[in-house]
Amino acid sequence: MDPQQTQQQVTHMMMTLIPIFMLVGLAFAAFFVFLFWRIFTKAGLAGPLALLVLIPGIGHLVILCILAFADWKVVPIVETASPYLPPSYPPPPPAFQTPPQA
Repeated sequence: MDPQQTQQQVTHMMMTLIPIFMLVGLAFAAFFVFLFWRIFTKAGLAGPLALLVLIPGIGHLVILCILAFADWKVVPIVETASPYLPPSYPPPPPAFQTPPQA
């Protein structure tokens, strides 16, 4: 094979693969922004903080530090009767009370 022809084939292949890799990378970045946006809003924080994930290198570290050390403004879950847990049997007896004096 001619070296110039080989170089043209490699160039053509690279020109085909680079846009594909860029689209895949963009899809991953959008997915991570979506995930962290949901996590921030469920934690009671501002959703746009998820855009920090787009900072190359330290974005994920900054987000993890924010999530680890921030006060989460969420309402605690009130424990209710669960359909998966058996009811407590028998109910506790009422406290003994002396009859009123007439």
